[in-house]
Amino acid sequence: MSHMLRKTFPPVQSILFLVSGEPVKLSRRRYDVIVVGGGTQETEAATAAARMGAETLLVTQKIQTIGALSCNPSMGGVGKGHLVREIDALDGLCGRAGDWAGIHFSVLNRSKGPAVWGPRAQLDRQRYREFIQAELLSTPRLTVLEGSVEELLVAEPNPAGPGRHRVTGIRLANGSPIPASSVVLTTGTFLSGSLFMGQTASPGGRMGTPSSSGLSHTLRETGLRVGRLRTGTPPRILKDSVDLSLAKLHPPDSHPTPFSFMNTRTRCKPEEQLPCYLTYTTPGVEQVVRESLHLNCHIQQDTKGPRYCPSIESRVLRFPGRSHQVWLEPEGMTSDLLYPQGLSMTMPADVQLRLIREIPPMHRAEIHTPGYGVQYDYVCPTQLSPALQVKNAQGLFLAGQINGTTGYEEAAAQGLWAGLNAARCALSQALVALSRTESYIGVLVDDLVSRGVTEPYRMFTSRAEFRTSLRPDNADLRLTLKGFELGCVSSERHVEAVRVRRGLQDAVASLQALTLSPTGWRKKLPGVSMSENKSGMLSGMDLLQYKDVSFEMLASVFPECLLPYVEFSQRLKIEAVYKPHCDQTKSEIKRIQNEENMSLPQDIDYLTLPVSLSQEVREILDRFRPSTLGAATRLEGMTPAAVANLFKYVHLTKKQDHTMNRNQTAHEEEREEDLCTRNASLPQ
Repeated sequence: MSHMLRKTFPPVQSILFLVSGEPVKLSRRRYDVIVVGGGTQETEAATAAARMGAETLLVTQKIQTIGALSCNPSMGGVGKGHLVREIDALDGLCGRAGDWAGIHFSVLNRSKGPAVWGPRAQLDRQRYREFIQAELLSTPRLTVLEGSVEELLVAEPNPAGPGRHRVTGIRLANGSPIPASSVVLTTGTFLSGSLFMGQTASPGGRMGTPSSSGLSHTLRETGLRVGRLRTGTPPRILKDSVDLSLAKLHPPDSHPTPFSFMNTRTRCKPEEQLPCYLTYTTPGVEQVVRESLHLNCHIQQDTKGPRYCPSIESRVLRFPGRSHQVWLEPEGMTSDLLYPQGLSMTMPADVQLRLIREIPPMHRAEIHTPGYGVQYDYVCPTQLSPALQVKNAQGLFLAGQINGTTGYEEAAAQGLWAGLNAARCALSQALVALSRTESYIGVLVDDLVSRGVTEPYRMFTSRAEFRTSLRPDNADLRLTLKGFELGCVSSERHVEAVRVRRGLQDAVASLQALTLSPTGWRKKLPGVSMSENKSGMLSGMDLLQYKDVSFEMLASVFPECLLPYVEFSQRLKIEAVYKPHCDQTKSEIKRIQNEENMSLPQDIDYLTLPVSLSQEVREILDRFRPSTLGAATRLEGMTPAAVANLFKYVHLTKKQDHTMNRNQTAHEEEREEDLCTRNASLPQ
């Protein structure tokens, strides 16, 4: 839709408050939800909470960095693009922001089935930041405060709920307390963050932005297990110093595919898109890496880094003698910088220059900003519930890198879900979870809270058991209506989702009603390859499963009943292709959903449980404390026999509790009746 293309950007300072050394004065004394941190997760969490109806305060260290893309200015890809589509289906920001700021759109994995296609876009940094800041300005019930949070306010827990603590707000670095019913921490790489370049280290979560150390201390005081992870970023290269004729040109798709279900086109016209370029490392790069290892303290440390986006030093050491891809990507429509994806590095700046000049297109390159490494604290995510609330701290929610993930998309998905549940907690509503059978967000959260992380977590389509039904094209059908019921989806988006669902249902019904014999179909579509041995009646939906049959072809033959649905042609084709497989997996999905619905008591003592479980399994259950039987089945070390015995015990216990409650109710009713009878016999 074109409404996005007319967006205007009011000055961001108009709703933001600067914090000086004096106690801060806000328009409210107490907030429902406070979101703390920086990055995509903070904006998704804050706006989701506000959409839910919660009075929300966003506290960030620097106003002007709201919406800043710290690393690669890109969004989406295989697995990650699925998350962006689901975030958009729940009315999140990043999909629409990507459509506004995108300058190079492509769908990855097109050689494979549509279930694993990966919509991706290279972004203009400035346009993305402008869009996000404008969205914050136009979000009702949301206030933004520039400041640093030093600690959490903690009180005794509510005895009606689980947990040893209750978070009641935050305290700023200047001493100002701000009470709230829920707090969401989205600290990114800033939690006790340290920046590394060569042999030098300094506090920070991003170049030019300080780290947050007080919060790490508070989290440890509440009894949370905290670990350490690392990541890095490559140097930024001056575009004019690169000979792009020596690299392979990679043009964008001729027809950009929007991320958002609310947009039919992107801001950037097809002909205005910028290309990317591909080149490779040389033996000279490996030589520079090996010669400078003694100057690189970041790479020598044991802190775990991202397996799927490693530094060039890690790649050279793990795969010696190989040539590695380097993508040269634009940072904006008018930017004079290139982002060399694949060259994250932490060596001294002068050595970085030597290294990049070993790559032919960059033999005379100049560095604008050197690369650097970041180490930061994270909270072991098995200490969270599927609602992303800390199990032993009521009202505290975590999202993003603080949970051990990497990437904008993974962070944004967690931010939205944590913000939604923080608002529900503040508004005295039940917390909710997404099943891994219905969304990649559910897969992401379940993997984190049930399995934990030993290295930064990245989303892949292979992590989802039912990826043929969790496709980018149907995220709106899976999530928008549910999001509307929960309160985080606008009426406008809900109306559009209902229209699309009804249109697709009517189109499928029309296709199913079109039935002909194979001979009849061959006469109607003589160009279609159909076996002569084919027998029985075939519907239009059956025909769409053929590779060389499109919905437009069928609509040209049956215009009266199919032409009204041409706008859904690609979605109907995908639906038809995957229908047989999705039908086969319905029973498996139902089984997992039943397991997910069987909750496990949080106060259960697994070490003394009177059921046949090995000591290893007992320790696993006691450590991770899964919230449902489904989460228990996915713990590493759980055996099918242990799951079966646990199921029998929980099922029997709940049955006994139900019987006991029913008997108690009947007994109380008898007592009331007896009391009424005796009262009635008394003289009036």
